Amino acid sequence: MPVTIRFLGHAAFSISDATHTLLIDPFITGNPQSEAAGIAADDLQPTHIALTHGHEDHVGDTVGLAKRTGATVVAGFELGNLLMEEGVESVELANPGGGVAMTADLARALADRHRGVGFDQLAVIEPADVLTLTFYNADGSTSAACGNATRCIADREMALRGVDALDIAVTGKGALHAVRRDDGLPAVNMGAPVLDWQSIPLAKDVDTLNLPIDGTPVATGMGNPHCTYFVEDAEAIAL
Repeated sequence: MPVTIRFLGHAAFSISDATHTLLIDPFITGNPQSEAAGIAADDLQPTHIALTHGHEDHVGDTVGLAKRTGATVVAGFELGNLLMEEGVESVELANPGGGVAMTADLARALADRHRGVGFDQLAVIEPADVLTLTFYNADGSTSAACGNATRCIADREMALRGVDALDIAVTGKGALHAVRRDDGLPAVNMGAPVLDWQSIPLAKDVDTLNLPIDGTPVATGMGNPHCTYFVEDAEAIAL
């Protein structure tokens, strides 16, 4: 049976035989390469859509295409659940299990925004009775913690395990305790902040409570460096 492979622009491809058409990363609308070739999302009739990851220039027209054609979307666990919330009815969730031996070289390769996936920080999750997290920076070095990522992972794990509290072991940080608040949001006790300039760390010895930059912010370490500005009304600050 002949198979036709067509490049649609950027990372988008269609693979068709006599009965099925698979679209991969269908970023069509707003894609200069697709527009230059006269390709429009409304002209495509996929039976299946496969997504490599959740960046906008890969998900693209997925929701509209799936709703119009009834195509089955194959995506990672988290992305697939988001698509279902967007109203996509037929979603096949990729296996959330498995594992990988993460190294500094692999982390750098994944962080490359041209040849990898691209990230500022990578969280490696090792499921067990006590969840273990290891954080990698884009240069392959490790970070002791990331509060935002830890809360997101705790939220997902508590939902999957059907619990309202969870202990998490973070490499370089130690044991952290997560709970489900009364308003449904996750909270993680990140421990006491580090105030010593060498431990934060900073490049040189300065007053960490009054940094010598505009606004005299405070420097703290929570596993990675933080710079905090104290203002009278945070809502009034244009960000």
